[in-house]
Amino acid sequence: MAGNQPQMVDSKTIKQAFKRGKNKKNGKNSGELFKHENRVALLFVLAPIIGFLLFSLVPLLISVYASFTNWNGLRQMTFVGLDNYKNLLFHDAYFWKTLFNTFFLMIGIPIGLALSFFLAMGLNRKIMGRSTFRVIYYIPVVSSLAAVSILWQWAYNGDFGLVNQALALIGINGPNWLQNVNTVKPAIIIMTVWKGLGQSMLLYLAALQSVPKSFYEAADLDGANAFQRTRYITWPMVKPVTFFLIITNIIGGAQMFTEIDIMTPNGGPMYSSATVVWYLWQQAFNHWKMGYASAMAVLLGILIFVITAIQFYVNNKTSYEID
Repeated sequence: MAGNQPQMVDSKTIKQAFKRGKNKKNGKNSGELFKHENRVALLFVLAPIIGFLLFSLVPLLISVYASFTNWNGLRQMTFVGLDNYKNLLFHDAYFWKTLFNTFFLMIGIPIGLALSFFLAMGLNRKIMGRSTFRVIYYIPVVSSLAAVSILWQWAYNGDFGLVNQALALIGINGPNWLQNVNTVKPAIIIMTVWKGLGQSMLLYLAALQSVPKSFYEAADLDGANAFQRTRYITWPMVKPVTFFLIITNIIGGAQMFTEIDIMTPNGGPMYSSATVVWYLWQQAFNHWKMGYASAMAVLLGILIFVITAIQFYVNNKTSYEID
């Protein structure tokens, strides 16, 4: 009778046996499922890689090669070595003028950052209608750049523009802003600052809301005033956002084209508003000098890369960590 009594089996043995049976039964199906998932995941990963190769890397390589050729975009490329670069750097005064204009227009970057920072500080307070003000300031960001450029071109008109009409109310006879060498650059700077103010303000606002309140409480206990709190707490804490905005604005400013082409389609009086990208486009699609324009694009890309690298180096040298 003792031999017929059931044996006691612990729960651990049962779980292991069940697991072995389940793996044995579903092992083939699980393997096929994993392979299928891997193939699908690979397709999702390949999509942006293929897009980058087709629409970024390959055109970049073609442009670099074209910069060493005499090419009109249709006929066969004729290799000319460094002639395009020599002409740009030593014989093309318009290139240097447009390069100066491009960096001059970047004066709006620190102006826009300062204004957006103080706007963000104001809208971070509990004031009546702050949500409405946030929307109002952000509307230009989502508006079409072409539409905004046309709007400001009308506003700057010397005869019936809104700007001169407003100045006339206080007895000032405004100039023809976009046709005057002395006013065309400030006019474009004002427009670009107005256009990008909302985006910078929104990023600063998000950064301000992430600053720990305990920092301000400690500063209050130490007797710090509003200026000291802003200088030693708020501004250092939003430094990553400032760095991001500086980099993106410099890259965007170096590629300014739409505003110039719409507001001053001839490059302004005496080429006073023409930028590098606008001049590049003129050489490529009006004069069909694709090789020459490619050389200009390569030089501009190298310049942007150097400036960005310097910004990263300076940022790393002045960065700090908070425990």
